[in-house]
Order: sequence, then structure tokens, then C-alpha cells
Amino acid sequence: MTSLDKPTQDTEQDARAVTEAALFEAFGGVRGMVETVLPGLLFVTIYTINKDLHLSAIAALGVSLLLVVVRLVMRDTVKHAFSGVFGVAFGVVFAMMTGNAKDFYLPGMLYTLGLGLAYIITTLCGVPLIGLILGPVFKENLSWRTRNPGRKKAYQKASWAWGLILLSKCAILFPLYWWADTTQLGWVLIALKIPPFLLAVYLTWVFLAKAPAPIDVFAEMEAAEKAEEEKAEEERAAAAGNESSAGRHRREA
Repeated sequence: MTSLDKPTQDTEQDARAVTEAALFEAFGGVRGMVETVLPGLLFVTIYTINKDLHLSAIAALGVSLLLVVVRLVMRDTVKHAFSGVFGVAFGVVFAMMTGNAKDFYLPGMLYTLGLGLAYIITTLCGVPLIGLILGPVFKENLSWRTRNPGRKKAYQKASWAWGLILLSKCAILFPLYWWADTTQLGWVLIALKIPPFLLAVYLTWVFLAKAPAPIDVFAEMEAAEKAEEEKAEEERAAAAGNESSAGRHRREA
């Protein structure tokens, strides 16, 4: 390794570390995955054992609420836990209204379908959804759209990956919704919770780790504000100096 190679490698490692941290924050990390899987796992486990829709639904909703309470007690961010509560609540309402236990999974499946389409459509429109999600996390907001074309390209690739992975997942689940029973659908859905998600996150990390560094628009705004304050301070000092000089000239006259 030459002395010129090391800074480049250090920079790449820093970029990858920043990307990993941002993805961890955006998608909730291991804890977020547990909160996503646990309610559905509890539902299908109880239903597989006793076929009791009400008990399964109440247990799933109860554990999702418990996860929110735990986060509140620990004063941690609750966005991932709250999203789980809403998803489980919609599933419980659907299942209770129709009396069909498979409908517990339907809202989540429809959400996955809509999200997959959103990734594809926004990418085709030139505003990839993953960039909208991660832009604030990287403190770049929408600067990648016009000022950082290499980063925009990475976001487009990542959004294509998310969209195609989610739509592929839907291509498996929706036929099972019609043809399989509740327990079969539930266990397949649980099996497909984490692996596609990890694949999408990994591909996002690969694309962004190779992309140009984000433009920190917040730092730019702070620097601009500081420059304006320094300029104003210089103008005030200059004005005070001119007044002092004018007063001295008047006294000498």
C-alpha cells in the first residue's frame, strides 16, 4: 500500500460506515425487524395451535402495543413500533369484520404491493423514493436531484431493487392468499419478512457505498448563516469606525 492509497481507502471506509449508520437508523436495525416480525409470528403460532381468530388477533395486537410501551419507557424512537401497531390494528379489523383469519395479513400485503409500485413509479418519474427517505437521514435532503448526479443514480438503482423485490414478494403471497389456508399463508409470510428486506438493504448499501458522498445541506446553511453574521459584524465595526473618525475630524475642525 502506498501513502497515496491509504487516504482513499480511509475515505471509502468512512463513507461505508456513514451509509451503514444511516440505513440502520432509517430502517430500525435488528430491533425494528423484531418488532415487525413478532406480532405476525405470535398470530400465526396461536392460530396454528387452536384456530382461534379472536385470541390470535388480541395477542398480536397486545404484543405490538407492549413493544411501543417498552420504547416509550426507554425513551427511544417509536416510529417503527407505532407503524407495527397500525399494521396489526388494520389486520385485526379486517379479520374481525370478515371472520376470515387470512384477512389479518391482507392490509400488510396491500401495503407491500403499494410500496413496491411506489418505488418503481417514483424512480420512473426521476424522484426515487429511497432518495426521499434517506435524503434527510444523510442531511442532504433533495440536493442529490440536481447537484449530485452520481448519488441520484445510486438512489435510482436502490429504488429499482426495493420495488422489484417487494413486487416479487407480492407475486408469491397473493396467489397463496387465494389458494392456501391461513396457517400456510402465515408461515410463508413470516419466512418472507426478513430475507427480502435484508437483500434490499444490502443492495442499497452497495449502491450508496460506491456513490459520491452526500452534500450536507444543513452544514452549508449553517456556514452561510455564519458568513452572513460575520459580514454583518464587519459592517457594524466599519460603521462604528467611520463614526469615530468623523467625530474626530469634527473635533479637530
